[in-house]
Amino acid sequence: MRTRTRIAAAAGIVASASVTGIAVAALAAPAVDGQAAPEPDVLLAHGSDHLPSVTATDWVTYADHVLVVEAVAEETVPPSESELERGEGIIGRVVSLEVQDVLWSREGAPQAAPETWDYSALGWHFDGGDPDDAVEMALADFPRVEVGHQYVMAIRWEEAVCSPGDYLPAQWRSLGEGSEIPFDDATLGNGESEGTVQDAEAFAAATDFHADEGVEELLAGEGADALVSALESASPDAAAQSELQTFAAAASCE
Repeated sequence: MRTRTRIAAAAGIVASASVTGIAVAALAAPAVDGQAAPEPDVLLAHGSDHLPSVTATDWVTYADHVLVVEAVAEETVPPSESELERGEGIIGRVVSLEVQDVLWSREGAPQAAPETWDYSALGWHFDGGDPDDAVEMALADFPRVEVGHQYVMAIRWEEAVCSPGDYLPAQWRSLGEGSEIPFDDATLGNGESEGTVQDAEAFAAATDFHADEGVEELLAGEGADALVSALESASPDAAAQSELQTFAAAASCE
């Protein structure tokens, strides 16, 4: 079993399909019987969800499509020069996802569901000056998104965003923590999460924050049909959709 160590919240922006910021300061793992704390296998960062992602209502309000994807390849994203000079930083990944199935689409979605998706993911964290001695990194309560595993993801298309001195290209993004679910063997909750492979029962036990309303909590152990049924039974929040459209229009580069 991998040792997982959470890292404290701190300011910082990292490319990710699901969050707007992550932590950068590691917390030491607890020592056992006076021994030195073990080196973690996976550092767990915390970030802010891009959009509400917990309930079926959240999904049908904010997502354009709900997909089954498989991670088929990855490339590393080198740390910046400033991180190398500082001796501490993050090595990112771009994970190539192949879309296996489109489970649900919003009427009027601005873009058809993609056939592939280059997903920005966390890779490794290094300190002590040596990027070759890095530790795997994941977001708490998220899949790390590792090659060979399948996932269900609720995603939306976002147009390019311009602000003074900044530019964010048009891209697919997932909603947040509740909208990325392991799906190995066509079973919700079964597979890789936080860099650890587990079955649906273990996944459900670890994700009970929204036990009475969360998609991933309510449907752990179920198949795609149960998820589709939940989405088709949910009603979008029209006021929230309108507010998001107004915000997007104001931030658009056009």
